[in-house]
Amino acid sequence: MENVLVKLNVGLLWLKLHSKRRGLFLLSTLDLELREKLVKCYVWSIALYGAETCTLRAVDQKHLESFEMWCWTRMEKISWTDHVRNEEVLLRVKEQRNILHEIRKRKANWIGHI
Repeated sequence: MENVLVKLNVGLLWLKLHSKRRGLFLLSTLDLELREKLVKCYVWSIALYGAETCTLRAVDQKHLESFEMWCWTRMEKISWTDHVRNEEVLLRVKEQRNILHEIRKRKANWIGHI
């Protein structure tokens, strides 16, 4: 049941961001660092809602990592037809893959409160 909630949250957020076409983190007038903070603050908080209480399967982890890369490629306005490798996208945004690390950190904090 919990895995379904994670999948539903990520899926709904994906559809919402994709259908909007314009978001704050897509504006090129904003600084790259500010756009990264907006993504981590607003987008990831919705996507990772309740993730610390769920058991993540390998499939869920792949979905979360692909969502993270999708956010970075959309932020840089890279089309999927450009065939840019994930490593190149991460270099452009000066980030590393850390969405799963964030979930592990949240789980450790949540377990400490129990």
